[in-house]
Amino acid sequence: MPRPPFVVALIQDAVTGDPTLSLATTIARIREAASEGAEIICLKELFNAPYFCKSLKHESFDLAEPIPGHTTEVLRALAAELEVVLVVPTFERQGPGVYRNSASVIDADGTLLGVYRKMHIPHDPHFEEKYYFAPGDAVTEGPNTAAGFKVWKTRYATIGVLICWDQWYPEAARITALLGAEVLFYPTAIGWLPAEKTEWGASQVDAWRTAQRAHAIANGVFVAAVNRVGFEAEPGTGGIEFFGHSFIADPYGRYLAKAETAPEIVMASCDPEQIERARRNWPFLRDRRIDAYGPILSRWLGA
Repeated sequence: MPRPPFVVALIQDAVTGDPTLSLATTIARIREAASEGAEIICLKELFNAPYFCKSLKHESFDLAEPIPGHTTEVLRALAAELEVVLVVPTFERQGPGVYRNSASVIDADGTLLGVYRKMHIPHDPHFEEKYYFAPGDAVTEGPNTAAGFKVWKTRYATIGVLICWDQWYPEAARITALLGAEVLFYPTAIGWLPAEKTEWGASQVDAWRTAQRAHAIANGVFVAAVNRVGFEAEPGTGGIEFFGHSFIADPYGRYLAKAETAPEIVMASCDPEQIERARRNWPFLRDRRIDAYGPILSRWLGA
């Protein structure tokens, strides 16, 4: 029997410096999305904190909390009340001195299904993430995991979560799709450096969207990428203008919904039957030469 479509929502918004206010504001937006029919709702990367990785500050570690913790417990209760699935990206304190850029997956009955920990950690000007985050562990933890990548069978769909810098890596998308993900969620914090925006701004957004739409096409899955918006200052720097442009794409890479640079709830209905149709028409997974891909495990193959 064909499965019914499921409705995905992305909450594209800005962040205040107050975690309590950020959580309260996000709860209101989750309620709004649920009232409009959303069934799976994804928040942006590090949803309840400013993007503190713009600089190296020891006190920023105080923003982290354990999983489960206060934030996930509050949102577990909300998920159960509204009967929605939540993807909740936070700064995780996993243990003494071990911090992760993580996303909790909460099912529609309030069950904490698990945690994805960002695998690819960038190190760029104003994106000093290697100072703060250990990468996800590249180990197999069970039947629904592979080298740190995971999927979860929620009430409405089987979903995979990858975080920001992960979105540039086709290997991450492919493995998560092979695990059975019907939707790849990409919570994100990406933006323009003011000095670069005039020359590079439009092409940066286009590259960001194109890379992820390619994952949808190559794997025959839905892709939902949610970014933050707003300018966040940083003393001694030009700060970052987070550019939004969140979107949901179908398995053919077509936009189902997309935003610009203002706060917005981005929603779309996703028909799982499209995955089968796309993979029959474009059988990329069938035609993979898995016997020939050993070299991908090398860092470099040139002279």
